[in-house]
Amino acid sequence: MKKSLHPAWKVIRVFLSSLLVGYLLPTSALAQAVPAPEKPASRELRDGQHDFDFNLGVWHTHVRRIADPFSQTSSFTELDGTVTVRKVWGGKAQLEEIEADGAKGHWEGLTLFLYNPEAKEWSQNYVNGKSGVLDPPLIGSFKDGRGELISQDTFQNKTVLVKGVWSEIKPDSHHFDEYISRDGGETWSRAFIAVLTRVQTTPTASAPDPGTNAAKIVDPKDPQHAFDWDIGTWDIHMMRLAHPLTGSKTWNPMNGTTVNSKIWGGRANIAEVKASGPTGELELLALRLFNPDTQEWTTSFATSKVGILNPPTGRPTVGTVENGRLTFYDQEPYDGRTILVRFRIGPVSADSAESEQAFSDDGGKTWETNWINKYAEVKK
Repeated sequence: MKKSLHPAWKVIRVFLSSLLVGYLLPTSALAQAVPAPEKPASRELRDGQHDFDFNLGVWHTHVRRIADPFSQTSSFTELDGTVTVRKVWGGKAQLEEIEADGAKGHWEGLTLFLYNPEAKEWSQNYVNGKSGVLDPPLIGSFKDGRGELISQDTFQNKTVLVKGVWSEIKPDSHHFDEYISRDGGETWSRAFIAVLTRVQTTPTASAPDPGTNAAKIVDPKDPQHAFDWDIGTWDIHMMRLAHPLTGSKTWNPMNGTTVNSKIWGGRANIAEVKASGPTGELELLALRLFNPDTQEWTTSFATSKVGILNPPTGRPTVGTVENGRLTFYDQEPYDGRTILVRFRIGPVSADSAESEQAFSDDGGKTWETNWINKYAEVKK
C-alpha cells in the first residue's frame, strides 16, 4: 500500500521545489512558469427585500395536512380558514396570523417574516397557537419567482430537513407547500399543502392594537396579561455600559421611542424600539410570546442590521413574573466565553417603568448591570 507523505513534508517539498525553480529560471521565465492564482468567482446576491410583498393582504386558505409524509397510505386533514399578513417594523418585517377549522378542530398560527439585508435571505419564524413556542426558523431566498426556505427539525423522533416552498405566485393567489427530507435533501416528501386566494388587499382584520397601558401592575396570578401595562407608546432613555465584564465605568446614553402593540388576541405583543446617541443608532424588534402550558413568556430580538431572531444562539429569553417584575434569563456566548444574561422589567408605575440587563460570568453568583432603560408614557 502506497503511503502518503506527512503534511509537513508536503509543505517542505513544495518549498524546496519553488527554490529550485527560482534558481534555475530567470525572473521572466518564472513569472510565465508560475501563473498568478485565479481569483474565486464572487457570487452576487440579489436584493430580495420585496420578495414577500405578494403575501400582504387577507387570504382564504385551503389546507391539507398529511399525517405521515413518508407513508403512501397516510391519512390527511383538510382545513379552511383565513390568513392575514401585514407589514411591521416600518416594512422591515411581516406579521402573519392564521386561523383555520377542520374535522379535528380549530388551528391558529403566527408567523414573523424577517429579511436579513447582509445575507439577503428571509427567515420564517412560526409559532403554533397551542404551544406558544417558536419552531426552528426556515431560512432561504427567492429565485425565478419561487421561494425556498429550509430548516432542521425532528419528525418521529428523528432529525429531518424541512423546506417551505412558495410557488405559482399570482396577484390574487399562490401556493405554499412544506416538504420533509430524511436523507439530507436528496428526496423530499410533501407534508403540508396550502392554496391561498385573495380576499382583500389591505389587511384590516386583526390589526395590531396600540391599546392604552391602563393596567399598571404585573400580576403574578395572571401571567398571560403581564405585559398589558406596556401596550402603547413610550419615550425611552437608555444608558449602556461601554465594555461589560471588563471593569469599565463608561456609560453611553441613547434616547428614543418604543411602541408596543398587542397581537394575536393578546397571546403575543410586538415592541418596536428606535433610539440614537453619541455612539450611533439602534433599531430593535422584540416579539413576546406567552406559553399557556408553562405560564411563561419568551422574548425574541432582532436588529435591523442583522434581520434574524435571537443571534447568536437562536434561542429566545425565557421569563416569569417574580415579585412584581418580569425576569428573563438566557445563556449566551460573549467575548469568547459563555455567560448568563438576565433581563428584568419593573417596577411599573402610573406613567413610567424601568428595565435593566445584566451579565454574569460566574454562574449567577454575581451580576453586572450593563443596560438601564427608563420609560415615560407618551400621552394621547
